[in-house]
Amino acid sequence: MSHTIIDLPPVGDDGRLYRDTALNFVESLIPNPWNSCHAPDLLELGNGDLLCCWFAGSCEGNADVSIAVSRLSEDSSQWETPVIVSDDPTRSEQNPSLFLHPNGEIWLMYTAQVSRDPDNPTSDNLQGTAEIRRKISRDNGRTWEATETMFSAPGSFCRQKIQILSNGRFIFNNFRCAINDSCMGDDYTVLQLSDDQGKTWRSVMMPGSRGRVHGNIVELSPGNLICLLRSRSADHIYRSESHDNGETWSVPEPTVLRNNNASITAIRLQSGAVCVVYNDVAFNDEPERTVWPDQRCPVVLAISEDGGKTWPWRRIIEHGEGFIGPWNDVNNRRYEYPCLIQGKDGRIHVAYAWGYRKRIKYLCMDEAWIRGEKLCKGVGRWDFLSDADAGIFPARATCNGRNAVPCTAGKWRDSCSNAGICRSRSRCRIPLLSRHLGAEASLFRLYSQGRITEKGSRMCHSAPFFFGNIQERN
Repeated sequence: MSHTIIDLPPVGDDGRLYRDTALNFVESLIPNPWNSCHAPDLLELGNGDLLCCWFAGSCEGNADVSIAVSRLSEDSSQWETPVIVSDDPTRSEQNPSLFLHPNGEIWLMYTAQVSRDPDNPTSDNLQGTAEIRRKISRDNGRTWEATETMFSAPGSFCRQKIQILSNGRFIFNNFRCAINDSCMGDDYTVLQLSDDQGKTWRSVMMPGSRGRVHGNIVELSPGNLICLLRSRSADHIYRSESHDNGETWSVPEPTVLRNNNASITAIRLQSGAVCVVYNDVAFNDEPERTVWPDQRCPVVLAISEDGGKTWPWRRIIEHGEGFIGPWNDVNNRRYEYPCLIQGKDGRIHVAYAWGYRKRIKYLCMDEAWIRGEKLCKGVGRWDFLSDADAGIFPARATCNGRNAVPCTAGKWRDSCSNAGICRSRSRCRIPLLSRHLGAEASLFRLYSQGRITEKGSRMCHSAPFFFGNIQERN
């Protein structure tokens, strides 16, 4: 071919942040000097830094697998080289999560199972030997204290971070694994509760949770919780409810979201909606049968406004290699175990194991991006920017220094002071678009009619959404 062809620059694996100018999100491959990396978690610190942790080594289950931590400083555009912060030569240390204690400590929670014997193939599944451990940092994750065993019951496993409920209770979702021939189909969910900020804990069993693990707890309103769970049956994401701060739970029921027997993460957004990140694929319709498919893509973000009963907004963030049918199993490189947090400024941060666990991929976007509200330039935006700013994502609009979010009554309002009409109790002097209007053109029409004025637009201002000094990728 005689044509001049320009190669699309790839995302480097040196931790630098790239902005995809076509899809409008920030992405990065966090450096990983080890053969394998898996199960990341994220934490935003008070100073704006991000920490990412995962387990790394030669292969899951081996003695050299330990917990790694990397940092993205608030004033940097590159993830730091990760460091190993745990090292038990007799155990495989896995599934880390990061928790910011109210006293300022960072708790690193993870599992530690007896390591695989390379000369004994029957030792591949030793999750039934696991216990849950903790390391504490008192300097924002720069150094870590000695390891402590937190939950020693055999087969104790974790994945999701500790949550703090509105009544101050700590709740930590665990699951129990047994060594038998069920291929971990007998795993079940246990909730750890603490009413003294983690000094003491007691266990609560989730009924009917056999094969439903990796639970994600979301508090919808004071005392009312849901738990979204991975399914060993590779059929659906399951959902359980509690209406007494986690003391009792309903039997998990399948949602409309698919699951491939891989981990998920769910959080409650600042808007009040529930957001989940997961692999949108299923392989079975028999809820009692354990299935272990190899396919773990695509990676999808979904949003629910009714506590996880329906999920009308779903957006793919990782297609993989794009194959369908049986070719997926051999040609897609697996993109798995995604985690999800929302920063104080509204930005949503995602990380997952990328490309057969060779790297940890990081993405950054906002809720409006997931909902598709920025597909049309200048329409359906959270705030009102000039054409010159159209290529830059803003953070959510702020009015008088406070967050402003769309009204929920299906109409335009001149004031957001009524908490029953608007999710923000702050006073906002510009009309805000209700997501129930359904037609983004309404915003443009009202602007052209002079009902949204330049004066009004200046009453609300936005901070820059993206980090500075980000390399363009187009």
